[in-house]
Amino acid sequence: MRWIKTGAAGGRIHGGATMQTLAPLADALAEQLKARRQTVAVAESSSGGLISAALLAVPGASAYFLGGAVVYTARARMRLLGLTRESVAGMRSASEPYALLLARTVRESFETDWGVSETGAAGPTGNPYGDAAGHTCIAVSGPVEFAITLETGQSDRGANMTAFAQAALDLLHKAIVGG
Repeated sequence: MRWIKTGAAGGRIHGGATMQTLAPLADALAEQLKARRQTVAVAESSSGGLISAALLAVPGASAYFLGGAVVYTARARMRLLGLTRESVAGMRSASEPYALLLARTVRESFETDWGVSETGAAGPTGNPYGDAAGHTCIAVSGPVEFAITLETGQSDRGANMTAFAQAALDLLHKAIVGG
């Protein structure tokens, strides 16, 4: 199946091209996770499920992928991860501390070796917290933890979603192989 979306900026996203970009990373991760007999769960926002989709596109994903959620709103955060307003007091979405909280929570909730999270603003406009389109924070929680902030400088929603997913997969790979 192939889909095409035309955004407000007139850009086009080809689903096949997105998966072609993400597939090599997902394949490498699948190989590493299977070899180590480790598992992963994902909590993503602005990437809209692309991180999970890439990991699930690899045959045999049930050996390492235990679950995921698109945590796009405060309501989703509460219902899918059980994080209340009190749990996130003093944190703002699309920040590294918030991304780490999501990664830790999804790892603990699914009892996995690794938790991955992404939270940002895909575009074409920024978010209510003052971040421009193309801003995201990504975190990995497991035997080691990492959190990064990515600024693409682009307003293209689809391109940002792909870039966010790619950065999340890269960060997970770094954490697993110690790079």
